[in-house]
Amino acid sequence: MTPSSSAPRVVIVGGGVIGVSCAWFLAREGVRVTLLERGRLSREASFGNAGTVSAGHPPLNRPGRVGKALRQMLDSTSPLYVKPRFDPALAAWFAEFAAHCTWSHVSHCMDVMAPLGKEALEWFDRLVSEEDLECGYRREGYFDVCLTHEGLADARHEADIIRGHGYHPETLDGDELLRREPALTPDVVGGVYFPEAATLDPYAFVMEMAERARRLGADLREGVSVTRLLGDDRVHGAVTADGERLEADAVVVATGPFSLDLLRRHGTRIAVQPGKGYHRDLPVGPGGAPPLRVACVLNESSVFCTPMAGGIRFAGTMEFSGLNHVMRPERLEQLTVAAGRYFPTLATDTITSEWCGLRPVAADGLPIVGPLEGVEGLVVATGHGMLGLTLGPVTGRMVRDWILSGGVPGPERALVPGRRQAGQK
Repeated sequence: MTPSSSAPRVVIVGGGVIGVSCAWFLAREGVRVTLLERGRLSREASFGNAGTVSAGHPPLNRPGRVGKALRQMLDSTSPLYVKPRFDPALAAWFAEFAAHCTWSHVSHCMDVMAPLGKEALEWFDRLVSEEDLECGYRREGYFDVCLTHEGLADARHEADIIRGHGYHPETLDGDELLRREPALTPDVVGGVYFPEAATLDPYAFVMEMAERARRLGADLREGVSVTRLLGDDRVHGAVTADGERLEADAVVVATGPFSLDLLRRHGTRIAVQPGKGYHRDLPVGPGGAPPLRVACVLNESSVFCTPMAGGIRFAGTMEFSGLNHVMRPERLEQLTVAAGRYFPTLATDTITSEWCGLRPVAADGLPIVGPLEGVEGLVVATGHGMLGLTLGPVTGRMVRDWILSGGVPGPERALVPGRRQAGQK
């Protein structure tokens, strides 16, 4: 399919799940799309994340989170780790994060994000079916598994929050949880089943979506770095590292934590930090992982365990150590050490994959999607944190609406860049 020569031109910078989803939605409307990825498509956070489409959950910013973070942050084996260093930007980010740890902000986030979570599941169902995507999609929900009564209380509280927004979590005692997932240790005290969730292979999903976007006429280029955007008050294209100038009617910046440099020229402060996550994949069988029936999140250690292509992916952690891909062995090891407390037969004789990637984490827990105020033709899509996969297609739809229709429904306007300056909390 070739777009009309009179169709609008859009340049997308970034080839992860957000950028590729934007390309598909725009190309589907006949837009002439050029996507530029500095490396290879889907090789950053979209490659190795937990593979969960997890809808409707409250943000990281909650009362009590700051105290818990302070107790964990210097322990390199804890779910949250902050590398000790002098970093004023990170300090400012944490201060803003703390300022948003209120129940009023949680309520605001849920009002915005709960409807988007439901739409996200609808889009995944539709895309997998209509586009015939081969990505191991399973619409089976997941268990939040608890070893302690404190963890169970937290899981039940989260369930109460999302139940009030039209979701249907189910609280389980230890016996019922063991009946449904026999691979767990008898020490589990209970958990919550979240039915409005799905799992898939994230890399396969993005690559399948990229192929569908190409079929619609999108030009997806790998190994092309963008050094700057054309224009100041009105952005009209991008310049690549080899000097190529690509003119466009609009530019979408969807480069995750790498978005900041491109946006600084336009006087924009985006409160985003790179949050590093890890995964370790094990095959199912003797010397490896147990045969999980359904995905689990291990409450006390924040490790996701996802059945994927004949194995189990153990993924999680949040590490703030700067813009780097240094893999810390103790962080990787902790994934399976922690999981061993929940799965007594787990062993690590064979490891099929180890990985780390950087997620763009916004200080207020909400993604940043929309046009920059005072800069015509520039749309930002970043800050999704651990919800990049979940919100990929929904973000593509929102970016399409901003570019082609000039807006989105009222609640979604709370996601625009500069919302903090506008007093939105």
